[in-house]
Amino acid sequence: MSNRQNRVPQLEPEWRAALAGEFEQDYMQELREFLRQRLAAGARIYPQGENYFNAFNRTPLSEVKVVILGQDPYHGPGQAHGLCFSVPRGVQPPPSLLNIYKELHRDLGLKIPRAQSCLEGWAAQGVFLLNSVLTVEEAKAGAHQGKGWEQFTDRVIAILNERREHLVFLLWGSYAQKKAAFVDRSRHCVLEAPHPSPLSAHRGFLGCGHFSKANEYLKQQGQQPIDWARLD
Repeated sequence: MSNRQNRVPQLEPEWRAALAGEFEQDYMQELREFLRQRLAAGARIYPQGENYFNAFNRTPLSEVKVVILGQDPYHGPGQAHGLCFSVPRGVQPPPSLLNIYKELHRDLGLKIPRAQSCLEGWAAQGVFLLNSVLTVEEAKAGAHQGKGWEQFTDRVIAILNERREHLVFLLWGSYAQKKAAFVDRSRHCVLEAPHPSPLSAHRGFLGCGHFSKANEYLKQQGQQPIDWARLD
């Protein structure tokens, strides 16, 4: 596309202003071409194109309170919709999300939902649900790693670190912890635990108390805590 305006996707205005320059960078042009070629080759890319930037459109930059950092979108049909760990309404909770619900129950006494998997209610309250890589291919976990998304989301985290104060970063697993290692802990609250995957949740995610700790920090900063029971 030769029109500069068309190179910036449909984004919530605050994020659009903060990130517009990234879409002119060579790496982003190469990423766009990679995605175009994969679609032309018949690859099934998740989430759908209109949901690549769903996390940004659900949670404006000035409204972010908590950052949860995932890795790849889900790679099963109908699962990914642009919010890390979340799946659309009507889709059964994947195993990692079930462990998140188990910790919410242990930490805050919340009922474990068996059919509700969509975390849009969190996003609406300022929980920024960011994957490091924003696209994947069906049944091919990690298929779009190393294609440019990581550089883009590094910049997103840097913007949050620099422009906001008193955010809570929930970093689950070594990948998230390494990616956000530069976050200024004198300005923000950084909480770390193992990943909620069934392979690692028992090593310390279950029992971490991150949800109550996040709310306690927000209250100390004079902010409204997150209603973690509000999923819609």
